[in-house]
Amino acid sequence: MGRKTALLTNTQIHGSKPGEKEYTLADGLGLLLRIKPTGRKTWLFNYQRPHSKRRNNLTLGHYPEVSLKQARDYRAELRALLAIDIDPQEHREKTQAAARVALEQTFEQIAALWFEVKRTAVTEDYANDIWRSLKLHIFPSLGKLPIDRLRAPAVISAIRYLEKNGRLETIKRLCQRINEIMVYVKNTGIIESNPLSGISAAFPKPPKRHLPALSPADAPALLSSIECAKIDEITRHCLLWQLHTMVRPSEATGARWDEIDSINRTWTIPLDRTKTKRKSHRVPLTNQTVSLLDDLKVLSGHREHLFPSARNPSKSLNPQSPNMALKRMGYSGRLVAHGFRTIASTALNEAGWEPDLIEAAVSHSGKDEVRNAYNQSDFLERRRPLMCAWSDYLAQCACQSESATLEAVAIT
Repeated sequence: MGRKTALLTNTQIHGSKPGEKEYTLADGLGLLLRIKPTGRKTWLFNYQRPHSKRRNNLTLGHYPEVSLKQARDYRAELRALLAIDIDPQEHREKTQAAARVALEQTFEQIAALWFEVKRTAVTEDYANDIWRSLKLHIFPSLGKLPIDRLRAPAVISAIRYLEKNGRLETIKRLCQRINEIMVYVKNTGIIESNPLSGISAAFPKPPKRHLPALSPADAPALLSSIECAKIDEITRHCLLWQLHTMVRPSEATGARWDEIDSINRTWTIPLDRTKTKRKSHRVPLTNQTVSLLDDLKVLSGHREHLFPSARNPSKSLNPQSPNMALKRMGYSGRLVAHGFRTIASTALNEAGWEPDLIEAAVSHSGKDEVRNAYNQSDFLERRRPLMCAWSDYLAQCACQSESATLEAVAIT
């Protein structure tokens, strides 16, 4: 039977004196204490590497900074790794490398990588809004923190002031964006779990609010206001264009001349400018929208965009310009440009038009993802009568006609 190694004691370690040459004291199961002539005492773990079968010494730290008990605890952890064929030295090197990477990768740096992916799935204006909110509310206090040190209390504390100001909707959006970033971090292997998944629960939920919109009965007054408003002609035409085409404000303001097919009387919004970015959106042109195009050719036919910016004609009108115009017209709190779509949808539904055609007209994909995947039809030709009826109705409203109607017609 082999001789059993006597366990070290704190008294023995403390009393050990340096010699002319370094020597070691053994505690058994691979734990050694090396004592150098300088008096430096270093803990080592001697083991056989699982794959090469060579002996190796792994430094565990110096005595007394690392106590006897701590050294034995380290030994137990390393022996547990060896039991499942993991080399303790390789494991340490990988852990240290990961820690270095995490320290070098701050939340702001990782957010920038995530943002490059995110911006491919949203409109440019929405992407700018996302980055602006992070720069304003998150990066000043959390941007320089290593990503692996980000914890829920710090994030909650950083945006708590928004709750005091009643900005619950902003908090909701920030929590969603922060979690998207952390999911990206987890999926790319930088961290193993997301410690921020529940931060939204620390704040009250914002009340549900619908974007302000008018009823179809207010359409005549709205058209009269647009016609008489003291606003730029490009903005006026943009408001009318959006009202007739039922598109989103950013899709209207960003319209380009090369998207217009005059022969087939169709406007095609490319996939990268749609909200869902799933497919392009085709809009049938009516007599009224063609007439608007004829007017616009004089104003912007030599530009890239139908509605160029007054400050920088090489760029399109700001998506917020229609909203600002509506405010100047007295509709603040009552109507935003996005509400034009609500007016159209409400009027067409009340008139009995087919729901699928209306949903296609306003480019809604619906909640049924399976149905969306299989139903790729945009009902273009079937939507033409609907769009014409809507434009005719708006034309009648513009004339303040009391007999304006929007009845559904048979579509074969």
